[in-house]
Amino acid sequence: MSKKMLFIINPRAGKTKSPAPLLEAAAHFGNNGWLLKVCLTEERGHAARLAAQYGADFDAVVCAGGDGTLNETISGLMTLPQRPPIGYIPYGSTNDFAASLHLPANPLEAAKLIAAGTPKPLDIGLRNDRHFAYVASFGAFTRSSYSAPQSAKNLLGHFAYILEGVKDLDSLRPYRCTVETDTELFSGEFIFGGVCNSTSLAGLVKLDPARVKMDDGKLELLLLRMPKTPADLQNLILALTKMQYDIPGVIFRHVEQLRLTTNDNIPWSLDGEYAPSQRVVEIRSLPHAIELLT
Repeated sequence: MSKKMLFIINPRAGKTKSPAPLLEAAAHFGNNGWLLKVCLTEERGHAARLAAQYGADFDAVVCAGGDGTLNETISGLMTLPQRPPIGYIPYGSTNDFAASLHLPANPLEAAKLIAAGTPKPLDIGLRNDRHFAYVASFGAFTRSSYSAPQSAKNLLGHFAYILEGVKDLDSLRPYRCTVETDTELFSGEFIFGGVCNSTSLAGLVKLDPARVKMDDGKLELLLLRMPKTPADLQNLILALTKMQYDIPGVIFRHVEQLRLTTNDNIPWSLDGEYAPSQRVVEIRSLPHAIELLT
């Protein structure tokens, strides 16, 4: 008996890429016993609506696009009481989550992995009322993380590139807030914060893969305090480049939930998509909320 797959494609993701590899991926699914319903997204939020409307009728849901498409698809599936496993074909300009999962960049290879894959549990994050697949971040570098030239990212590492451009401490924007985790409380001025289930925080900071488990029911919290001197800033850059989290000014924890309170206007990013500032932000892990075909 054939299995049914909902294949959601964002045709605007990866604007410079040919659609031909996605056709090869679809053909591979069809040749391996899957009956496909292919849906092309037409606007922001469409993938979430498609997943919510049709997902329960299928044995698997696969999305092709960038991290934003994956976020929408997962958000739609999270509205269902019974969720089919999801497959991800990274085909956007930002594919941080795929890199964390070591998913193939080639759509056909990704399709082969999905078609032969076994569903594996994956934790999902919830920020107030919005889900995120791999990262919720705030701070001075969140918005610029998606506008830096790729050549500079490749040369220096994305976070190093951003910070190297900040030579004057006066240009850093600190955000005053209090963060209360399961067991600790941190208060002060922070230039960056991220909560993730990934080895990459918004393309900025690479976390030690040995210290990140994506199905342990916990999220990784990273807070960077406002540097007081140029030397502090340089030490911060060096520590993050070397994935060292035990220096003053760097807070790295594994948490099940947290509550952030602030009176500042703090822009957020969820899987690369803008989220407005809120005075109180509550984030928690939803253990094994989704099954990923890989």
